[in-house]
Amino acid sequence: MAGVERTVRLTAWVRGRVQGVGFRWWTRARALELGLVGSASNLRDGRVEVNAEGTEDACRSLLAALRSGRTPGRVESVVERWSGPRGGLTGFVER
Repeated sequence: MAGVERTVRLTAWVRGRVQGVGFRWWTRARALELGLVGSASNLRDGRVEVNAEGTEDACRSLLAALRSGRTPGRVESVVERWSGPRGGLTGFVER
């Protein structure tokens, strides 16, 4: 159908100085502004994993924000994976 945006899931692994600097809070704020649901979680290896579901445009906007250079801390790289939505998510949480 024309005008209907596809719902997708973005998983992004963010490497750099992204733990203990407000990065997950900042990511949550951007995601909520874009109408996305999901989470931002610290990983043991120092990365942050971002899972977001919503329209493809909104997810691409979040990905661009993660790569913008305007995040807390310092992002060295972002690896992305796209898939179909899993559903069952409400809000956007920091873990």
